[in-house]
Amino acid sequence: MKYLCLVYLSQENWSACPDATCFAFAEQLAASGRMLAAEPLHPVGTATTVRVRNGQMSMTDGPFAETKEQLAGFYLIDAKDLNEAVAVASKIPPAQYGSIEVRPVRELALV
Repeated sequence: MKYLCLVYLSQENWSACPDATCFAFAEQLAASGRMLAAEPLHPVGTATTVRVRNGQMSMTDGPFAETKEQLAGFYLIDAKDLNEAVAVASKIPPAQYGSIEVRPVRELALV
């Protein structure tokens, strides 16, 4: 089953975990056959939020909501169950500085 591990960090801890550490973990995870994709994100100040209401599109600079921790990146993994996904998430290096949200990926229902 696919799980998305969302990495959240505060602005103060955005660069606390060195890229080399995250890269080494990603290589190890890929070698295990569990990593499907992983990418870091630029800081939230570079975000653009898009909304469509009544057929009209609007854009605003920045994130959708103000929060202490912001989405910093993700790992898309393959795990047998939630327990295995949580075990993988607990080893993601930025977990020491922020939090990792683990969510199962839902398959689209084609009717």
